[in-house]
Amino acid sequence: MKNWQVYILRCGDDTFYTGITNDLEKRIQTHNEKRGARYTRSRLPVTLVFQEESTSRSAASQREIVIKKLTRAQKMSLIADQQETCK
Repeated sequence: MKNWQVYILRCGDDTFYTGITNDLEKRIQTHNEKRGARYTRSRLPVTLVFQEESTSRSAASQREIVIKKLTRAQKMSLIADQQETCK
């Protein structure tokens, strides 16, 4: 069984899209093939800028809600913090 992930995509118009999945690579491909969320279909291409593992679908959904409520500046800070950690 694959782990659930919360992810943030940067869309072609420089907006962010947040979602959850248990197959991140396939989900990003789906978005870029215009078969993903309606929001991203007209904002291609999308690129992954943040990902976070969750223990369950429920936990991922709860985290997604929290992230979606963040301001753009807070999301950018979350992304920057993860990128710093990965260096």
